[in-house]
Amino acid sequence: MNWEQAIKNFVQYLTIEKSLSQNSIEAYEHDVNHLSRFCQSLPKPLLPEEVQMNDIEYFLSYLHDLDIHPRSQARIISGIKAFYLYLEYSDIVKNNPTLLISSPRLDKKLPVVLTVEEIDALINAIDVSKSDGHRNRAILETLYSCGLRVSELIELRLTQLFFDEGFIRVIGKGNKERLVPISEKAMKEITFYFEHTRNVQKIQKEFENYVFLNRNGKKLTRVMIFTIIKRVATQIGLEKNISPHTFRHSFATHLVEGGADLRAVQQMLGHESIITTEIYTHLDKIYLKQLIQEFHPRS
Repeated sequence: MNWEQAIKNFVQYLTIEKSLSQNSIEAYEHDVNHLSRFCQSLPKPLLPEEVQMNDIEYFLSYLHDLDIHPRSQARIISGIKAFYLYLEYSDIVKNNPTLLISSPRLDKKLPVVLTVEEIDALINAIDVSKSDGHRNRAILETLYSCGLRVSELIELRLTQLFFDEGFIRVIGKGNKERLVPISEKAMKEITFYFEHTRNVQKIQKEFENYVFLNRNGKKLTRVMIFTIIKRVATQIGLEKNISPHTFRHSFATHLVEGGADLRAVQQMLGHESIITTEIYTHLDKIYLKQLIQEFHPRS
């Protein structure tokens, strides 16, 4: 089987059988395309079923020589492992060449977390006299109040809001649903946005059910959310490098610091494994250690 057909079948498998999001599918496809181009550029091109473990190791050396960051290398390896698991599952390969391949060791990266004061400063800096002011305030407040991924925010629908009960229904990774509490302040900002902007703007057909819309009456893009946050961070002179995901990290960190049960935080974040959530229990210890190493005279 040639690479083009194998990758096409893999994408169909991820879409139909695994029900992954479009973003996840594109990431897997991108990772396998790295290996595809490499194998087809060899003096003797290799088909997917002809690849052996030593070929994968050669490919990893190639990635290393390109100065690709270890974190990116690990992601590519993960995608390739998923691809060969699929080929093995489909009886296209008998021996999985990635079985004994390990990812590069990664240093634990401490997520950027905002203080409550910094979050308040960001939200308060948004000028509600502007046409997009109420919307942008509602977006930031919802990100922090509910710990949403940016993809979950832009896909949020009116039919997923249950303000009387104080919850929203979120469609997360793999189309998994979860109920997340929403704060009074977030509901208030969304209501202001509806009253001042959304209820009086012209909404394009097929976008009537989306909560957050652009000035053309269509749903927002991921890039637009990044732009909103970067712009307001620059406006207040915030030196931290933040993104929409920073609000999710801050949401989880503040809950754990306040004594919230880790399982409850896991459920609200939509994490598959508790191990992913446990990073937030280590943030305080890591931060304190960094302070000592940086400022203590004996360090």
